[in-house]
Amino acid sequence: MKRFGMFISKHKIMIIIVALLLVIPATLGAMITPINYDILSYLPQDLDSMLGQNILDKTFSNAATSMLILEDVQSNETVKIKDKISQIDGVERVLWINDLVDTNVPKEFLPDDVKDLFYRENSTLMFIQFKESPSSEATQEAIETIRKTIDKESYLAGLSAIVKDTRDLADKETPIYVLLAVILCLLVLMISIESYLVPFIFIFSIGLSILYNLGTNIFLGEISYITKSLVAILQLGVTMDYSIFLLHRYDEEKQSIEDRNEAMAQAIAKTFSSITGSSITTIAGFLALCTMSLAIGKDMGLVMAKGVFIGVLSTITILPAFILVFDKPIHKYKHKTLLPGFEKTAFFVTKHYKVLAVLFILIFIPALYGQGHTKVYYNLDESLPKDLPSIVSTNKLKNDYNMTTTHFIVINDKFSSHQVKNMVEEIKKVDGIENVLSYDNILGPGIPESFVPNEIRDFSMKDGYKLILANSNYKSATDEANHQIDKLNDIVKRYDKDGMVTGEGALTKDLVILADRDFKTSSMFSMLSIFAIIMFVLSSLSVPIILVACVELAIFINMAIPFYTGTIIPFIASIVIGCIQLGATVDYAILLTTRFREEIRNGLDKIHAMEVAIQGSARSIITSALSFFAATIGVGLISKMEMVKSLCVMLSRGAMISMVVVLFILPSILLISEKVIEITSRNWKEKGSFKLKIEKEENNHEI
Repeated sequence: MKRFGMFISKHKIMIIIVALLLVIPATLGAMITPINYDILSYLPQDLDSMLGQNILDKTFSNAATSMLILEDVQSNETVKIKDKISQIDGVERVLWINDLVDTNVPKEFLPDDVKDLFYRENSTLMFIQFKESPSSEATQEAIETIRKTIDKESYLAGLSAIVKDTRDLADKETPIYVLLAVILCLLVLMISIESYLVPFIFIFSIGLSILYNLGTNIFLGEISYITKSLVAILQLGVTMDYSIFLLHRYDEEKQSIEDRNEAMAQAIAKTFSSITGSSITTIAGFLALCTMSLAIGKDMGLVMAKGVFIGVLSTITILPAFILVFDKPIHKYKHKTLLPGFEKTAFFVTKHYKVLAVLFILIFIPALYGQGHTKVYYNLDESLPKDLPSIVSTNKLKNDYNMTTTHFIVINDKFSSHQVKNMVEEIKKVDGIENVLSYDNILGPGIPESFVPNEIRDFSMKDGYKLILANSNYKSATDEANHQIDKLNDIVKRYDKDGMVTGEGALTKDLVILADRDFKTSSMFSMLSIFAIIMFVLSSLSVPIILVACVELAIFINMAIPFYTGTIIPFIASIVIGCIQLGATVDYAILLTTRFREEIRNGLDKIHAMEVAIQGSARSIITSALSFFAATIGVGLISKMEMVKSLCVMLSRGAMISMVVVLFILPSILLISEKVIEITSRNWKEKGSFKLKIEKEENNHEI
């Protein structure tokens, strides 16, 4: 590694030039990487709801359907609007009452099912089918064109419209997230680092690694909008430590090595082992998300793990080059840091460690209970501002037409009209079903099949399948809606064992089931993997248990706060918080523990060893936690997307909770368990002859 460090040091100008040139392909890659704004599309493809959704998409071109409400519009004007929308690129067809009967026919003469579906007192409803999925570019452009075509007294509802508003809001807010995270991180670095120039060098270097990460996402095919919104701020928050480690080691090496290039080469060699050890747990936490059944976990996990890896590479290549080039002004323009020496903190913790250990047990119980009872929501519309056009329209659809959720039922077309009508009658009797629309009940007793237009036939019967629409006044993801879908599935399966109930309600129901399973799976994987890493690094059976338990306490406290404050959080936060917080903040615990072990090996008794450990590591821990806090809290305060807002609030809060637990609770557990640790650890008090040694230069020097 020393040779590699010397190569970087001697070729610093070339490294900077290459780094800047890589910005071009990285920027292009980031710009052309497709972004998926449809969370439901990340469900496993073998679910009935997803299989049905694929049939809607490929056979009926109906996977993306919007509902348009027109108020106080005459029939002839409605027909004109329908014709205009039908001509828009991306629109497959528009279904309205004139596809069934002449508009001159009085409403009173229509069957009740048909009349209630298309009319209310002063409004009418039409269905718009798109050619592609809700999040496709063609559908999104079509939504925008439709909105330009209709007036203010019109309301466009449905998942496609919600996805459109989500996309616009995310694209608008993401640059603000990054800017705010940069400003707040700069403030933290100004407080904790002596140089005026270093914070800007750190931000620029990390900014390049973030851009490389975004650019290489093109090889993943696409990423979710949640990943896109969070990747920059998370990567900034979790990789800042590596830059600090390198700078401190470089300053230390300069004290004994006169040649700057050689000092940096030595710093790179020694820092590499340190940041590798630190990054492994963070990467493990992100990779734990890949164990989720929901593909969005893999999406976020891979992108963030890749970001941490790129951050490590950037720290040992690009950052050293910039530090060497700007070495003189870095060390010329300095100021005093505002962080204290933490002698009082160390004395307080060691004096009251038994009380703090009891506090650990007392807090653990309500924290565990609270996190297990925190309520979550699964609806995409819940995460968006209530004044967005799609949300206003969805509420309008619910209030005027009692059409909160539309279930799509796909069955084989071999079943007779009589059988389908019987099934439809059973479906109508299910609680919460407002109306049911099918090819067979549209015909009615007095309408010959030859009178049915091709548009209606293609809408509801095609390529061996029949499509039935059941409109529900229950909101998806509620217990009532899920129970309703169970009843619909029972009815459909009795008539057609291969029949499928799909649509937003069924997809969200599957999301609820999988999210609970994924939470348990990803949490267990992250704990076990990080336990194994700590056990390997520290050669101990008891220390991993203590460290993981302490960080899990911090996670439980973080997750319990919404329960005790009566806050409902988005499902994605409940799944990913544990993995990210554990992976990103367990380093604080490792840092303190390794310093404690070092002082024990130096011959100090456990109390004095812990005092020195706290004083030596507190600044690094607090700087790391504040950097993570700064990168995420701004987003949590300003974001209008509740899903992103809640996640960032919990991440920022989690960093601070982990910091407090590690500085106050962990030392007490280590002190009480020190005898047990010695028995269950190899070479706890003496360095082994063959030992994996991780350089922790931040333990020995102030930031």
